[in-house]
Amino acid sequence: MVAESDLIINPDGSIYHLNLLPDDIAETVITVGDPDRVSGISKHFDSLEFKKGKREFITHTGFVGKKRITVLSTGIGTDNIDIVFNELDALVNIDFKTREVKKQLTSLNIIRIGTSGSVQPDIPMGTILASSYGLGMDALMNYYVHDLSSDERSLLDDVKTHFGHLKNINPYLTAASQNLLNTVGKDMVHGITVTAPGFYAPQGRQVRAKNAVPNFIGLINTFKSNQNRITNLEMETAGIYALAKVLGHNALSVNAILASRVKFEFSNEPDKIIEKAIKLVLERI
Repeated sequence: MVAESDLIINPDGSIYHLNLLPDDIAETVITVGDPDRVSGISKHFDSLEFKKGKREFITHTGFVGKKRITVLSTGIGTDNIDIVFNELDALVNIDFKTREVKKQLTSLNIIRIGTSGSVQPDIPMGTILASSYGLGMDALMNYYVHDLSSDERSLLDDVKTHFGHLKNINPYLTAASQNLLNTVGKDMVHGITVTAPGFYAPQGRQVRAKNAVPNFIGLINTFKSNQNRITNLEMETAGIYALAKVLGHNALSVNAILASRVKFEFSNEPDKIIEKAIKLVLERI
């Protein structure tokens, strides 16, 4: 039995932060960071079942044809991913009346549609990129048991060698769902996505505060391991991939590339690039 203090259920039977009931979510979930982007996706639905919101967590569930889909905003960062993924899992895999884990578990298909910056000169703004791996530079997975495949372990060993001089960072790495990568992510550019614990210095930006890691972009874009290279930077993918694997779900991160970090450029039409990513994902799921 899961303790009341470990899994908090609201008086109306909804889960604590997301404010959702078990029947509110579909088995296909699209996550976005920005709450305003939820309606930008659900406007493409053929029918809308309901809308709910609490804090930064906005949820719309509806149908595209006969396909039931939930769109959920997570807010920014892997600390929010920790909340969203544990609560999504609880909604489908824990009986809220008995507080027992269900005998038959459900695996959700979770697709992130987010924005990102390219760290490679041959990946231009406007690219729609599917993350083959999520490489976390944050601390989230220090708190979970996270088993790796042999391929993941080998690649992570190379990552730790490359970044080994960064003494205060313990990177973690998880592969995308191969099925979602081959279907939703087919024909997209693939690459390793770095997930940073912040937007400014943790992503190599400098405004006034001095960076502790000089030339961070140069450090990450020179990493290679066989055919694998780091392609882009953002703030949620690695946490999504790692917790999805821990909890038995399938995850894919689809990135709308709005910036070139090596050319110091930012798109003048970001909404068009995001809309392109949204339509592509909805067509393929």
